[in-house]
Amino acid sequence: MIEQPVLWFFCGMGGMLTLIALHVPIGAAMAITGTVGTTLMLGQRPAFSILSTEIVTAISSVDLATIPLFLLMGGLASAGGLTSDLYNAAARFLGHRRGGLTMATVAGAAGFGAISGSSVATTAAMARIALPEMERRGYAPGISAGSIAAGGSLAILIPPSIILVLYAVLTEQFVIDLFIAGIIPGLVSVALYFCAILIYGHLYPDTMPRGPVATWTARARSVAAAWRALAIVVVVTFGIYAGVVTVVEAASLGVFLTFVFWLLSPGASWPALQRILIDTAGITGMIFLMVIGANVLGYFITLTNAPSIIVESIGNSSLPPFGVILLILVIYLFLGMIFDAVAGVVLTLPFVFPLVVSLGYDPIWWGIVNVMIIEIAAITPPIGINVFVLHASAPHIRLGTIFRGILPFLTADIVRLGLLLAFPALATFLPQYLK
Repeated sequence: MIEQPVLWFFCGMGGMLTLIALHVPIGAAMAITGTVGTTLMLGQRPAFSILSTEIVTAISSVDLATIPLFLLMGGLASAGGLTSDLYNAAARFLGHRRGGLTMATVAGAAGFGAISGSSVATTAAMARIALPEMERRGYAPGISAGSIAAGGSLAILIPPSIILVLYAVLTEQFVIDLFIAGIIPGLVSVALYFCAILIYGHLYPDTMPRGPVATWTARARSVAAAWRALAIVVVVTFGIYAGVVTVVEAASLGVFLTFVFWLLSPGASWPALQRILIDTAGITGMIFLMVIGANVLGYFITLTNAPSIIVESIGNSSLPPFGVILLILVIYLFLGMIFDAVAGVVLTLPFVFPLVVSLGYDPIWWGIVNVMIIEIAAITPPIGINVFVLHASAPHIRLGTIFRGILPFLTADIVRLGLLLAFPALATFLPQYLK
């Protein structure tokens, strides 16, 4: 017989999914479910007290304050031409190789991701910059679009990452440890993507023709032209990892530098700044609503005692801990077909995180694995959010063509995930070594 608190849990999850199916925003659906569930179990006064407390906590959170700053920095960098400068520099060094422009796209996306921390923003920016250049050079639409969608997904892993900030806030982990833990897996991601491009180029050489060899003078000029973006990356990352500034201070410094560079760019205008600020405010509001909703929902789930019962049930089953991890990863892939990265993380952490930690796994390692599987889901058929962002930017390329172009990168992602599962030290070594 099901205990009444657990019955409340299942009723709550069913009600929340119904609200989401009715197109209620995910953050609001979680907050409503948590508030109504807590009201039924404890009463109206405690429920609304929890809701108001979580709103104040989210608004006053120092860690969450970095999210609008990184989003604003990414918007200003894209509008100010910093992204195109990075891409052009990478193209000068790699464009003459087979698949060189796709490598440049991945490298440019990684660089932009280090500035913006947003997967969707990186994909949209690289679609505007890299796709026309690759089409002009005769690259096949599939591999061109695939490299942009896959490269954009790197932004949620390469620090500073908005998803890692959310994970740190929701699980009470030190955000700098998570940033440091993402460095090696991020570099491995880029390296495996390059290998996938080289293999694909060897098998299908006509899809990625070689470009002209740039002179060293042209390469030097392209690096000089990209000094603004490189300066921001160096200042932000060095400031954080050297302990000179906090994460919030580094983000604020990055916004200030990016704003100055944007202000000096040809496209600077008051209407353009208004659009950037409105976009940043809209995305920030959505993320904060989901964080508040996730915390309220998490309190309700804790009241039902469902996490403890789930952990106990799994402990009594014959499934080994690693088998549980694999099962969770499969579930995340399916969730990625329905929810975007932020929603997928905040929706599942209240009950997935206690389960993973109870099995003896390192919370920092799981943070990187969690972000990585969300990243893979962002480009996995049939509903990869990055693919639809790219298709919206390039409607002349069919969705099926984009998904076929993603397959080499998806294979590389599976290899990378396997390496991290087999060798957890890839994520845990640097944070432990630098302590």
